[in-house]
Amino acid sequence: MISIRFFILILALAMFAAHAKNSDAELRKNVLESITPIDASVLSKEKNVLSELGQKLFFDANLSANGTISCNSCHNLKTYGVDNQPTSPGHDKTRGGRNSPTVYNAKFNFLQFWDGRAKDLAEQATGPLLNPIEHGLKDEAALVEIISKSAYVELFSKAFNAEKKPVTLKNVGIAIAAFEEHLVTESAFDEFLRGKDNALNTKQKKGLKKFVEVGCISCHQGTNLGGTMFQKIGLVNNYKTSDLGRFDVTKNEDDKYFFKVPSLRNIEKTAPYFHDGKVKTLKEAITLMAYHQLGEQLKPHEISDIEYFLKSLTSKKLPQFK
Repeated sequence: MISIRFFILILALAMFAAHAKNSDAELRKNVLESITPIDASVLSKEKNVLSELGQKLFFDANLSANGTISCNSCHNLKTYGVDNQPTSPGHDKTRGGRNSPTVYNAKFNFLQFWDGRAKDLAEQATGPLLNPIEHGLKDEAALVEIISKSAYVELFSKAFNAEKKPVTLKNVGIAIAAFEEHLVTESAFDEFLRGKDNALNTKQKKGLKKFVEVGCISCHQGTNLGGTMFQKIGLVNNYKTSDLGRFDVTKNEDDKYFFKVPSLRNIEKTAPYFHDGKVKTLKEAITLMAYHQLGEQLKPHEISDIEYFLKSLTSKKLPQFK
């Protein structure tokens, strides 16, 4: 005969499990109002001639003034799409003015660059090539000349077979963008959103709940947990910076100090943080964002909980490229 004490224990455990399941369902429901998991069809997208060409271009340092800088130099695919430097050195070692964001999952951003000056990946990919302190190529003609002297000509002809002159700056951007469409990573968080309760542990769920309650999710939303809007840095409490952000593009006074909200995917691996790359640790980034953007002074255990959740956004397996 089962003892009363044992029966009570079993009943308590069952009630706890039911409560936990209901809590998970409620948390998931709240999050799904603002964030959607990565669609499996995006992860299984097959490569084609165009994306294969884009992959070669992405890794080619010859597409720079002195043959030393490739897209991968600043957006290293082996280190989560960044170089882990505050700002990146260009072809002559001069550093840019802003932190190089990750190219992983960039396809989910509504605009590209911190100030949103590129409407899509194709336009973004061409910008650094002609930037005097990045790849440093003089003009489109210089790029075309480099490509025309290489084995790329045949690849461009195949990829853009309907065009008489397929080797153009625009087509280079289109090809690189086609490759970057494959730079998508998923995490345990996506599994949780799809319905797998145990994809996140108790502490990660606690951090996610705090992430929602504090208001982080008001800006870090969408599939990319960011990349869906501009926001003023120092929205509540001033953040000291000389960078005018979106204003540099629009010249609209209302756009001063507005930047594209960055993605939080793989954020654990993409330090240093913010547009200026001045914040070295994730704990510090959480602390400063809560204060400057939300007017919250989080307690140490709250910062730790949110950090623990953010680490669940790290993909354990990156796409492999030669």
